[in-house]
Amino acid sequence: MSKRILVIGGVAGGASAAARARRIDESAEIIMFERGPNVSFSNCALPFHLSGIVEKSEDLVLMCPEKFKSQYNIEARVNSEVTKIKREDKKIVVKNLETGEEYEESYDKLVLSPGANPIRPRSIEGINGSNVFTVRNVVDIKKLNDYIVNNNIEDIAVVGGGFIGVEVAENLRLAGKNVSLIEAQDQIMAPFDYDMAQILHKEMMDKGINLILSDGVQKINKDSVELQSGKRVDAKTVIMAIGVSPETSLAKDADLEIGETGGIKVDHNYLTSDKDIYAVGDAIEVYNRLTHKKSRLALAGPAQRQARAAADHMYNIPHRNNGVIGSSVVQVFDLGAASTGLNEKAAKAAGISYDFVYLIPGDKVGLMPESNPMHFKLIYEYPTGKILGAQAIGKGNVDKRVDVIATLILMGGTLEDLKELELCYAPLFGTAKDVVNHAALVALNILNGQFRQVPVTKVRELVEDNAFIIDVREKDEYEEGHLKNAVNIPLSEFRNRLDEIPKDIPVYLHCRSSQRSYNALMALQNMGYDNLYNISGSYLGICCYEYFQDQVTEREKIVTEYNFD
Repeated sequence: MSKRILVIGGVAGGASAAARARRIDESAEIIMFERGPNVSFSNCALPFHLSGIVEKSEDLVLMCPEKFKSQYNIEARVNSEVTKIKREDKKIVVKNLETGEEYEESYDKLVLSPGANPIRPRSIEGINGSNVFTVRNVVDIKKLNDYIVNNNIEDIAVVGGGFIGVEVAENLRLAGKNVSLIEAQDQIMAPFDYDMAQILHKEMMDKGINLILSDGVQKINKDSVELQSGKRVDAKTVIMAIGVSPETSLAKDADLEIGETGGIKVDHNYLTSDKDIYAVGDAIEVYNRLTHKKSRLALAGPAQRQARAAADHMYNIPHRNNGVIGSSVVQVFDLGAASTGLNEKAAKAAGISYDFVYLIPGDKVGLMPESNPMHFKLIYEYPTGKILGAQAIGKGNVDKRVDVIATLILMGGTLEDLKELELCYAPLFGTAKDVVNHAALVALNILNGQFRQVPVTKVRELVEDNAFIIDVREKDEYEEGHLKNAVNIPLSEFRNRLDEIPKDIPVYLHCRSSQRSYNALMALQNMGYDNLYNISGSYLGICCYEYFQDQVTEREKIVTEYNFD
């Protein structure tokens, strides 16, 4: 007798589970229920409709119910809300939202993929106003775009600096709108550490976004937003993007077990506490491979794999659950920003002993067109050298570099493994010593005690304490901009100026991106100096780290002029 498989939720996880089940079993009866009017739409592409990159909202819909039926023999019922699961009877109650009719359907296996709901804090006055929007589906994005166009809206506030908030803000700015991005924390994009986020802050400011950090929304008016600081921001439209909460109401009502993080609890095959009910996607609790703790992860890639694994398990096909590490990438105007695994904050929270390197090599051979710096941060376990995570920001292929790190994390790779990776090379694509190889070499030098470093986050303190800092760039570079108290002893001259370099106090060296200062440091160590530190990221990194806070706080600069090239 053929299986009867019902799927609740017709996007990423649900549609993938249904399609996989069909590929395994042509005889199964598969019905998918979606309370909205669309199934299988690209929710990750929703913000791009606001700029016209995706011209029509209907283009976001990848497959209609008729196509599901004709190509896959899967019945997709839209505008159909599942209101109850009767576990003891193995039935669900469905409400047709167009007619109001309620009916029951029986199942052999049930897949829950209800997703997550945007958070709308009740504490914010005006949160339910007609000018306040969230972005979850095609209907939402069309409604938002129509409102902006039909009312000739120019001033818009986006609340929340995560993936959705940043992408919505960017696309509205590309559409020529006056956009304020408001984030209650001290940085946007939580997967990135504070030092790396400063690069993104600068990019948003440079592109005309009014970026407001460390300030929350208190009240939403028809033409403005009032912040907790008392500041008022002009905005006739407000998009709330402060996060999502897993849609667990059906699961809770059916007395399925909920995990410690608030997501639906599943086992390694994505079975819930009921042996005939699976759950996948944004609504579930997952296992973090690196912290060994439960977490939630609202990303499309893991949802697709979970869906496949759930369908496989229905047919006794084995699956290895590797846990999640959280790999992601986002475009922020001219910059790509990718991350994987643990950042410093997560490593600290998990109690993992770690260290990191931050470097800014070129993304391709320097004489090639469109060669640009790539900011790369590699986190590794101390003292094992096991790779824990990476963050990359730049105009080049950041996703490629971070994908390499994600692969090594899955394989349990170390710095030695990363150092020896043989990767593709041609001058137009990269460098013979790729960014990731370079990071491993620097990290191994640190791990093995070849030299010491200080991060860009400590440089302001060094300058204010009048530490002895040597700028080893050439004189013309130094004159174009330098740390206010740095002494210029170029790499080409330092061997003849040793009498200017003290041995009895700490000495900090930098250049543009740390390569020349590293060469000078190693030579000096060979001459008997044991008081040396390389400034990780050097002048380019210092300028990127300092710039945004300098502008918004009007504090005294520690550089004479910025240099971002």
